[in-house]
Amino acid sequence: MFNYPEPRSHRRHGLRGYARHESYRPWVRDEFAFRCVYCLKRERWGKLTGEFDLDHFQPQSQRPDLSTDYANLVYACRRCNAVKGSAEVADPFSVMTGMRIRLMPDGRLLGIEDVAVRLILQLDLNSPRLVQWRTLWMRIAELARERDRGIFRRMKGFPVHLPNLRRRRPPGGNTRPEGLDGSWAALAERGELPDHY
Repeated sequence: MFNYPEPRSHRRHGLRGYARHESYRPWVRDEFAFRCVYCLKRERWGKLTGEFDLDHFQPQSQRPDLSTDYANLVYACRRCNAVKGSAEVADPFSVMTGMRIRLMPDGRLLGIEDVAVRLILQLDLNSPRLVQWRTLWMRIAELARERDRGIFRRMKGFPVHLPNLRRRRPPGGNTRPEGLDGSWAALAERGELPDHY
């Protein structure tokens, strides 16, 4: 529920050339499985629009040279982006998708390595409100799985409109074109997209 579909050691896409960081949004959404990299909130659990930002984990104020660097962008909900503010954090891609954090049955996130412990503390990811929110969603999912499989699939499913990245042409190219085959839209086209993840 709050875990990434599969642990990965590197990003799927390697884009370059966009003049504005917002142009990377479809790619970043795909990269982070349509969820906040920090608290793991899914797009399907909130408002339809305006709830997620592209966060520069190395802040633009400190590293303006990385403002349009794809590897410096992560998908974050407004809450986590605001809490992080202009602080610099370890690369959340490697921390959150690399099996360095485990969700506990009581809703807390447990850091397996020091870098993960620091990230949890920096973003207050175990605040009482977030822990309560996680346990609520875990219980709702459990009830849905037991009583209404359709709702369960919708809660844990993908957004209705997946970004078709094959149609996009980054101005500076894509150093990992093989990632297009692993994008969620490509999996859907081949009939390989799971009904929930």
